[in-house]
Formats: sequence, C-alpha cells, structure tokens
Amino acid sequence: MHDLVIRNATVVDGTGAPMRTADVAVEAGRFCAVGNDVGAGRREIDAKGMLLTPGWVDIHTHYDGQATWDPYLTPSSWHGVTTAVFGNCGVGFAPVRPGAERYLIHLMEGVEDIPETVLAEGIDFRWESFAQYMDVLDSTPRICDIGTQVPHGALRFYVMGERGVDHAELPTEPEIARMGELLDEALRAGALGFTTSRTTKHRTKDGRFTPGLSAAEPELTGIALAMRRAGTGVIEVNSDFGDGDFERLRAAAEIAQRPLSVLLLQVHNAPDLWKDTRARIHAARRQGLEVTGQVGSRPIGVMMALEGSVHPFVTHPLWIEMSAMTPPERYAAIVSQPELRRRLWAELPDNEHTRWIAAMLPRTFRISMPVDYEPSMADSMTAIAEAAGRNVFDVVLDMLLEENGKALLMNTFENYFDGDLEVVRTLLEDPATISGIADAGAHVGYICDASSATSMLTHWARDRRRGDKLGLEFLVRKQTRDTAHVYGLTDRGVIAPGLRADFNIIDFDALQVLRPEITYDLPAGGRRFVQKAKGYRHTFVAGIEVMHDGEATGALPGRLVRGPR
Repeated sequence: MHDLVIRNATVVDGTGAPMRTADVAVEAGRFCAVGNDVGAGRREIDAKGMLLTPGWVDIHTHYDGQATWDPYLTPSSWHGVTTAVFGNCGVGFAPVRPGAERYLIHLMEGVEDIPETVLAEGIDFRWESFAQYMDVLDSTPRICDIGTQVPHGALRFYVMGERGVDHAELPTEPEIARMGELLDEALRAGALGFTTSRTTKHRTKDGRFTPGLSAAEPELTGIALAMRRAGTGVIEVNSDFGDGDFERLRAAAEIAQRPLSVLLLQVHNAPDLWKDTRARIHAARRQGLEVTGQVGSRPIGVMMALEGSVHPFVTHPLWIEMSAMTPPERYAAIVSQPELRRRLWAELPDNEHTRWIAAMLPRTFRISMPVDYEPSMADSMTAIAEAAGRNVFDVVLDMLLEENGKALLMNTFENYFDGDLEVVRTLLEDPATISGIADAGAHVGYICDASSATSMLTHWARDRRRGDKLGLEFLVRKQTRDTAHVYGLTDRGVIAPGLRADFNIIDFDALQVLRPEITYDLPAGGRRFVQKAKGYRHTFVAGIEVMHDGEATGALPGRLVRGPR
C-alpha cells in the first residue's frame, strides 16, 4: 500500500506535456506511479477538478538571513514554493570574519532593503566559512528545501578586507588565488553557485557601489578557474550590461565550463537593452554555452504606502516632525487637520526624492482586489489627476489616506515601459529564459513580488484581458522543471516516478493573490510587505503535507540541498 494516493487529479506534470486526468501515488517521499490504476494508499485525496503540479522551484530569493530564523520561509511557502535558492546578486553572509559581520549587514540592507535592526537581531553568526554557514542552515528543519550560493561581496571582503568593499580596487594575484580557493571549497561543500552584482542600482547602506561592480578579467578568470576545478555550480549575475560586460561574463562562463544565468528585464532608462542582451544570450547558446536569462512575469512593483518605505512625503519636514507617531496617530493627525493635509502636498520640498516620485507617478496605480498587474495607463495617478484638474500629489495623498491610511499604490518600476506586458510575454516565451527575479525575502519595505509564482498562473493562463494568454502547461514548466534543471536539481520539478514528491494541489478557479499588506513580524518588530494567496488546497514537500488551505500544518521536512553539479 502506498503512503499517499491522489485521485482524479488534473496533472500538469512540469514537462510541458498536455495536462491529463490521472492518479498519482507517493512512497518514501517520491512519486512512485502516475496513471489510472496505481493501487491504494494509506491516505487518499480526491483531487477531482483540481490541478496537480510540481512544487515551484524559485531560484532567485534573498532568504540568506531569514532562513536562519524563520523555518516557514514566508511568504514563499504561502505560494506553493517547495525549493528556494538564495545568495543571489552577490550579497549574503558567508564567508565572514568574526567582528566583520556589520559590513555584510549594511551591504544587504543597501542592496535588498532588509533593515539592519532586523538582520542584527535575527542572525546568530555561528560561522566563518561558507561550509560552516551551510552546516548551520542544514541543522534547522524547515517547511521547504533551500539552496544557497557564494556571494561575491562577502568573498571579496573576506579576502581583501576594507579594500575589498571598493569595487575600483584590484586584488593582488595571491588574493585572487585565495578567493578561488574559498570558492572551490564552498562549491565542493555543496554551494549551488557563485553570484555577483554588476549594476549601479546596487549600493551599500552608505551609498557605495557593491564590491563586484567592476571586477576585471583577472578576478573573473580566477573565479572561473575555481569553478572549473570544482566542476560544479552556476554563475548568477545582475548586470547593467554596459561596455562589453556580457562578453566578459560569457568568457568567464566559457573558462569555467559552467552555466551562466543573467537577469533579463526591461529597464525604463534603456527600454530596448533587453533585446541586445537576449541576442547575446542566444549567440552564446549557439556556441554551445549554457546561458539563460532570468525573467519576471509581471512589472517590478514598487509599493507606496504611508506605512511603507516609499511615498512622496517621507522627506517633507512636516512628515519628519510626525516620525515619532504611530501610523494610526499620524493618520488621525492628517485627517483631522485639513491645513496639515493641504501643506503636505502643496509644500513638498523640491529634492531628489520628490523628483524621483514625480517621475514614477505616470506609471503608478491604485491596488485593489482583484490585484491587476497589467493596469491601463488611463488609471495612473497622473492620468487621474489630469482628468480631474488637480495636483497629482493631492490625488496621491487622498488615495493613500483611504482605508484608514492603509491604502496601497503600485509603481510599475520596470518591465512596463510601454504600459502593458507584451515585452514580458516575449521574454517568457523565449526558450532561453527561466522564471526568476521575484526577489522573495528582499525589498521588504516596498516590493512584494514573492507572489509571482501564483500571479504568473492566474494572469497569464486565466485572467489576462489586454493580450494573448499563455498555456498553463508551459507556465508550470517554466517555474518547475526549467528552473530546477538550470541548477542541476534534476530530482525535482516533474511529476514522474522516482522523483521527489514536491507538489501542489490547486483549485485553479479559486486561485488568487490577495492584497499586499504590511506586517511587523520580523525580528526587532521589523516591518515588511507580505502577500498571501488562496486556492492552494495542499502543498507537499518530500511527500509530507506542509500547507493546507493556506495554513501551515507544522510539518518541517525541508532540508538544505547541496549542489549536484
């Protein structure tokens, strides 16, 4: 008798094959049969009318710190994610010398908007080497599997000290050799890859660029040779792709003989750059290199809220005067004093922040239910203000004060230059791309894209109204088999006998992302945006149910995945 049998499910198996009705049996944490006569189970679930999919494999998260204190890895576990990979974009917390932890915290705070107070209280630095960090991760039961990668920033700082935090500094030959030795050791201990940031968007808390921003060929070559010696690992890069940078990265991947995965999205200051990068990815693939672009499935959404990190009034002297108030106290003060409310929008300071916000408002929209990730430009803050003949900041403040001051606006920061998702559709359909860049665990005060695993299905397969939809089988494969296989995790991502029984049972008609909200549940009472979902009836990890109708069961079968490649 099998441990578990799911009956009458609509199986979307992760390969892209047409969905079919079948029974699925599980034994000892693995699928053992898929078909019409699989035998009996000690537990049976009737999944008639439900989708049965592999669990989502999210390869671009930033749970480097949270994974040490939160066994439930929220919000990802609310969205059917059964494997999460972090250490992306060159930031993380190992290796680290005792007493040097603060720089890595500041780097993570600056790049990924996770507050210093949260990280300082939440992380117990019980490691120095990367292998020791993995051992700490491996010692904690958790709701889903995790994997981690070696961050360039931490590696450089460990070897070069203060010189290593300056991207313009050149490491000596012995320093390059030492970085290579440490990377080789980490990869052999099970790290899934090496990651770096080569974008000016990423800065430390004090405004300095990230350490790996302009690492030159000798440093990249030393890293590549270490990966070649280890014979394992993926190179993950977030780059602005200027001045021949893609070719430098391609050359490093060729030396390493390892896969290269780069972030690929439409940036609004260079809206056609993605075409050039995509062409270079395809050219590298024609030469036999394993190169993929990590793409999103919706706009990069910067949230504006009076309790959040981003809104027009944070630098206003009147707002600063209210900084000691609680959010309810501030709301009450503003709505009870019409003159204060007027002065907030009418006397905004002319500074860099206000000008940045003003530039965002033509692509900023009200968030309501159901959440619309492809809004019309006619519904933007600027368009609404112009139609009403009002100051746009007056309109924004009015909207943010709704719902007792908890209303939300979303700026479509990237992937939305043309006011629709046609570029995103083109990127998703490309065979050289995989799902990524949801940034779960990061940007906690203004981005909540961890829910992309859910909205990718609902928007593209069911709800889209402003263009062509995409097939459900294709979308499932994009964030299961495809993401797993890039990282060599060939034991998961497909519903087939012998593979890990990580899966979701989904009421697709009811599947929906809920409205984002602010909570104060991080260490030190830290604030973050979270977004839940409904429609996930069951989520299983290694054959054990971890979520049921949106609630954790308390089972923690997840483990650290050590690299197979």
